[in-house]
Amino acid sequence: MKAIVLEAPKKFSIAEIAPPKPLRADEALIRVHRVGVCGTDISGYLGRMPFFNYPVIPGHELGVEVLAVGESVTNVKPGDQCSVEPYMNNPESFSSRLGRSNCCENLEVLGVHTDGGLRPEFVVPARKLHVATKMTYEQLALVETLAIGCHAVDRGAAREGENVLVIGAGPIGLSVIEFARVAKAKITLLDLNEQRLRFCKETMGVDRVIQGKESRSDLRELERMTDGGLFTLVLDATGSNRSMSQAVNYVGHTGRLVFVGITTQEVGFYHPLVHCREMTLLSSRNALPKDFSRVIQLIEEGVIDTRPWITHRSGFEELVANFPSYTLPETGVIKAIVEVS
Repeated sequence: MKAIVLEAPKKFSIAEIAPPKPLRADEALIRVHRVGVCGTDISGYLGRMPFFNYPVIPGHELGVEVLAVGESVTNVKPGDQCSVEPYMNNPESFSSRLGRSNCCENLEVLGVHTDGGLRPEFVVPARKLHVATKMTYEQLALVETLAIGCHAVDRGAAREGENVLVIGAGPIGLSVIEFARVAKAKITLLDLNEQRLRFCKETMGVDRVIQGKESRSDLRELERMTDGGLFTLVLDATGSNRSMSQAVNYVGHTGRLVFVGITTQEVGFYHPLVHCREMTLLSSRNALPKDFSRVIQLIEEGVIDTRPWITHRSGFEELVANFPSYTLPETGVIKAIVEVS
């Protein structure tokens, strides 16, 4: 897959933007203020994201302002500050009718399948907007990432006090940690990157961290930490087929394994191990509308502290120069935010 080539953004002023087409009854015109850069954007830039359509305007983690609404819209009004649920589903599809709009068979994700939010204004179905009254645009741009973790932990049905292993300390792994903490689970974090582990221990308050070596020593250490029982819930947020294949070894009897990340490579494991432990294998894709509402509520109530998340900022016009550094772990990027307007 060919890597995307970034071009310098065109300078603009709001006055230069062509007037939008008349809104349909169920649509809203939004102004983009902040955009989060995530692993999907980086994978797309590197040519490793299987769902990317090139060329495409990236950006799906959005903090926006409502400028205008169609005549039948009642959930938002001009001036509202919102997070955008970027999963454009067909409400009549099989999965959507089952309440699973996150994995609709006709799904188009903003910034992946279709143009996203790295632009001053665009039109979305108003049902995809989630209003907040006590949050900044930067916080609103974090909601989608956190919703991914919310949905993944729900998929795994995390229970209070159970041993939960999170593999991968990138932004999605951090979002999983946040909701494993909300569930009051006993969290262990495994990652290869010492800098990210230190961040999670010192800033995110994760006491049990292991720097993985991709060897049998990882398994022995995890067995020691759990008195031999291993973990009843393992969530792999790496997007690495090697890590995902290895993850089954860390799941204890009757445990659940949730693949949160995505890989273009094959994932393989020794089936008798899965069978004899009667494991449950799950995948977690995107998030549901209720996850966005829950994330906003928890941030507004102070349950989730967003302050440690944003480590880098970029102006819109500087993004082309800054973006390559976001692909390098040594730069210490957890979450970069683009200031669009």
